[in-house]
Amino acid sequence: MKVAFATQDLVRIDAHFGWARNIAVYDLTPEGWSLDRVEEFSGELNEDGNEDKLEPKLKALEGVAILVVAAIGGSGAARVVAQNIHPMKMAEPEPIEGMLAKLQEVLKGTPPPWLRKVMARSGERVADLEDDFEEEEA
Repeated sequence: MKVAFATQDLVRIDAHFGWARNIAVYDLTPEGWSLDRVEEFSGELNEDGNEDKLEPKLKALEGVAILVVAAIGGSGAARVVAQNIHPMKMAEPEPIEGMLAKLQEVLKGTPPPWLRKVMARSGERVADLEDDFEEEEA
């Protein structure tokens, strides 16, 4: 499974999706992870309302199952979800490798229903997956 991280420094999850200078994409399995690629972006990235800056980022996410960000706007989130990618927002900057280790542990055990569905690439909308997860928890 491919997991992407919005990052300014290639070490931490520390960037807003639209403002990220880099998107680091990793291959993640229960056995480990490896860096697949880094997509770099330049220009006026922090200009609010500039939807054009999202296009190259959305293209960079091709094949990605999960996107981990420090923040993401409503428009960006909707467009990510439309690509069947599950966005995850971090409350505080966190090392990329720390998050990879956490996700790896989840893959080794019994992943929650939403992650099993993401892994299976069922084609359902992510919002529906989250609803299913909440219903199964109840």
